[in-house]
Amino acid sequence: MFKKILAVFTFTALSWNTFADANKDLTIIIDQHWQNSQKEKVFFRTDPDGWKPNGKLAEFTPQAIARRETYNQQVLSKLSKIDSNALSEEQLMNFRLFKYERETEALSHQFQDKYFPVNFLSGWHTYFAEAPANMAFLSSKDYDNFLVSLADYPRFNQENINLMKAGLANGYVHHCESFKDYHQTISAHIVKDPQESALFEPFTRFPNTFSQQQKSTYNAQAIELITSAVVPAYQNFYDFFVNEYMPNCREEPGIASAKGGADYYSYTANYYTTTDATPQQIHDLGLSEVKRIRVEMQAIINQVGFTGSYAEFLEFLATDPQFYATDRQDVLEKTAFITMKMYGKLPTFFGKLPRNTFTIKGSASRGAFYMPPPDSRTPGTYFLTSEPSQQPLYNLEALSLHEAVPGHHLQNAIAMELDVPEFRRTLSHSAFGEGWGLYSERLGKEAGFYQDPYSDFGRLGYEMWRAVRLVVDTGIHAFGWSRQQAIDYLAEHTALTQKSVEDQIDRYISWPGQALSYKMGEIKIRELRAKAEKALGTKFDIRSFHDTVIGQGSLPMAVLEDVINDWIVTQNAK
Repeated sequence: MFKKILAVFTFTALSWNTFADANKDLTIIIDQHWQNSQKEKVFFRTDPDGWKPNGKLAEFTPQAIARRETYNQQVLSKLSKIDSNALSEEQLMNFRLFKYERETEALSHQFQDKYFPVNFLSGWHTYFAEAPANMAFLSSKDYDNFLVSLADYPRFNQENINLMKAGLANGYVHHCESFKDYHQTISAHIVKDPQESALFEPFTRFPNTFSQQQKSTYNAQAIELITSAVVPAYQNFYDFFVNEYMPNCREEPGIASAKGGADYYSYTANYYTTTDATPQQIHDLGLSEVKRIRVEMQAIINQVGFTGSYAEFLEFLATDPQFYATDRQDVLEKTAFITMKMYGKLPTFFGKLPRNTFTIKGSASRGAFYMPPPDSRTPGTYFLTSEPSQQPLYNLEALSLHEAVPGHHLQNAIAMELDVPEFRRTLSHSAFGEGWGLYSERLGKEAGFYQDPYSDFGRLGYEMWRAVRLVVDTGIHAFGWSRQQAIDYLAEHTALTQKSVEDQIDRYISWPGQALSYKMGEIKIRELRAKAEKALGTKFDIRSFHDTVIGQGSLPMAVLEDVINDWIVTQNAK
């Protein structure tokens, strides 16, 4: 009997050691990877709007890229030795996500991502220039690190230019028509007076604790670096772009026109949607969604008693003064009211709320977007176009729910406060984040928004816009659509201005696959909610469901589905 007990004890002890070792080994691998990422200053699949220059900038030489690729393969080799069956439930989620990211990173090195460090919306040069205004400068260390970034910018700039040169050599360049005015995003930062540079902004708001001598010293250093290093680097990029890049631009809009482009597009579609859906499946889904939403939009047109055509109704929305604010301040104040109204309703739909806040700022360059905070010292920022003629009021509720709460800010702020490995706090799967943002627009209807039928039409207009993206993005990159064909389709189905339509199509042309993420993610989240409601009946708790969806940080769609399936089982067992 004693031998049997001893045998059981020995087996149990061995099992526990295996269990403990697997968990410990995984923690070591993940921690070492995070330390390496901090050293490299390259964090795979994070929101680029969250990037902040802080000291020496990342290296993008062929050697540095190869070094990161080799390290990633070494991590995958270590992960292959982890027995996932011996992991705790918490560590199993860490393992699954970490392995998925390392496998995706390995795949990315096989494709042409590195040749496109810019797109129609942004690039390393715009991120660098715009970041400081949204950073916390509270100590001398913050300023010292930023001065290092300014001094290092010429190298960083040249290495990114070299990637674009390699793209030229390999036939991976941007479409001519889409990039004909892109030089303006560079020339905007070639200033004669360094104090007019966006990069001088931190030196206009020193902490009160700084002495006059400190302020003068930092000002002088900033002026010198902007004059001697930063502005010449922007000029260098401008000259290359105008004289070398654009004369060799891509004639066809679709990436499939480039060598290996069809395979590259399949990769980007998978990367941004985190699904295995084919371009044809996505295209067909888009056509189906466009048809459904169009019926709902027509119902509102009938409701308000408009007797003209659909196109005439869109023209009415675009031109009638009742749909526009009086001035920029009015736009911002109405936006603040919407977000605060939603703040008051959050406890009805969420059990856990974040501590960090967000601020609202007008944006003249990129339209609406959310910039996550780099740390707990800085709020998130909801940017929107505050020019009244460019920001219709009937869109404002849907836009604000998407970008702020319960959309991007709520999801990002909760993720950053999770007790999980660091890589998971800033992980950003486009289908998850943008899908949640679009889901949040619809959630507003349950929260009592869109009482005005025109505002509800604006919500549907935004949903239509995202559905159309499934059609035109695949049309351009997989099925040979011309730029004009895509413009016509988007203009026909949405209330966007002609310039906005053209800008959007140029965005999709320059950023293959990203536009697919919004609707693909939202459809999956709504599908999972419908499944949970049907399975749980009266046991369905909307607060618990939402906490579960965004309570693990950003997830690939397949992992999110498993999380919700497990939650359904747990809820049913209660």
